[in-house]
Amino acid sequence: MKLWGGRFSEQADKQADLFHSSISFDKRLYFQDIMGSIAHAKMLGRQGIIPHADSEAIVTALEEILEDIISGSLEISKEAEDIHSFVETELISRIGDAGRRLHTGRSRNDQVALDMRLYVMEDICFVLESLKTLLSELLNNAKTHSETIIPGYTHMQKAQPVTLGHHFLAYFQMFKRDYERLCDSYKRTDVMPLGSGALAATTYPLDRDFVKDALGFSHLSDNSLDAVSDRDFCIEYVSCLSIVMMHLSRFCEELVLWSSDEFRFIEISDAYATGSSIMPQKKNPDMAELIRGKTGRVYGSLMGLLTLMKGLPLTYNKDMQEDKEAVFDASDTVKACLSIFTDMLGSIVFRTDAMRLSANGGYMNATDAADWLVKKGVPFREAHEIIGKLVLFAIDKKMPLDALSLDVLKSFSEVFDDSIYDAIDLDTCVNSRDIHGGPGSAAVRTSIEIAEQWLDSLEIWR
Repeated sequence: MKLWGGRFSEQADKQADLFHSSISFDKRLYFQDIMGSIAHAKMLGRQGIIPHADSEAIVTALEEILEDIISGSLEISKEAEDIHSFVETELISRIGDAGRRLHTGRSRNDQVALDMRLYVMEDICFVLESLKTLLSELLNNAKTHSETIIPGYTHMQKAQPVTLGHHFLAYFQMFKRDYERLCDSYKRTDVMPLGSGALAATTYPLDRDFVKDALGFSHLSDNSLDAVSDRDFCIEYVSCLSIVMMHLSRFCEELVLWSSDEFRFIEISDAYATGSSIMPQKKNPDMAELIRGKTGRVYGSLMGLLTLMKGLPLTYNKDMQEDKEAVFDASDTVKACLSIFTDMLGSIVFRTDAMRLSANGGYMNATDAADWLVKKGVPFREAHEIIGKLVLFAIDKKMPLDALSLDVLKSFSEVFDDSIYDAIDLDTCVNSRDIHGGPGSAAVRTSIEIAEQWLDSLEIWR
């Protein structure tokens, strides 16, 4: 018997019933649903809306149901319409008419909004802790490689030398922003909607503040229409997750490139690679590629949610049942990717000799040569032209700039003297860039200290 069946004289079509049911995926909300119901039942008893004895019986039975589900002695029925109906039906079967009083003063509309907010808040905390672990791993690598020189690229062409530590700190900044975005989204999720009813609140004297405090919320929803129809918090959460995945994907793309024979910058552990069924020599960076691929999956969840909500009038519409699978799948995907990526990153061997050898090529000290001329009084545009012609000459001779004789250099500009060779030395090129945020080893160490202070200041999320 449906909890709403009084109005209906015909049985639901079996196929329509299955199509309508959400128990197959919203069953994972059982904990949030039961905890919300316990808080609601306690409040109903305190307010005298239902007999105190009934309130106590409901709470005791709900706690037992929760224990039974967790232990596995109670299986969530596939025949139930949704998790709310399952819990309430099980409650009534255990304590009879007292259980029928639980739904007083609430609707499944505000009930599911509550469940989803509780779920997303808990999930945000989990992702934050995973990000914190990744941020620590990035800092450890930045410390180890604060003086390791690596080519920096623009347009996938060698541009200027930087340190590997600086490279790691770039990703630290990306994931730091992800952390801060999630903290900010938590604030807008931390709103208690129960008491909004189906859409127009209720005539019962509910104590919404009691329920808010019992469930650990910081704020009450201010409008019943908005409270039951709002899924902005789901969209915002999955948006934040999409940006996390974008950053993971960018890093994975670099790991794929760096592990290739063309780069040979890294060796990915065998534990995070696979082989070929036909080519025995192959070692494929499949975990990095799979994370890169799963980024599209999370993007799909975000676009699905945005499309789902774009044309809905106030207030609740059945379309909104589709929010859960998108949130669940995006969350599960990101949590798995963060875990695998962090462990994989910790296992990578960095071939610093290959990195430095690569940094020696590509005329990446050309900008420093131009800057040296500028410091000698040559206008920048003139210096840029001189060095451009010098690079063209060096390419033709298949020689690096620092191998050209002083006589050759002077044939391009009389300003050149012996000090140019120290200025375009690879270590000088990197370490002279020691301003705040620069790639020089001293600047990197300063950035690491700032990052460590920020990381140490983070609160422990529940």
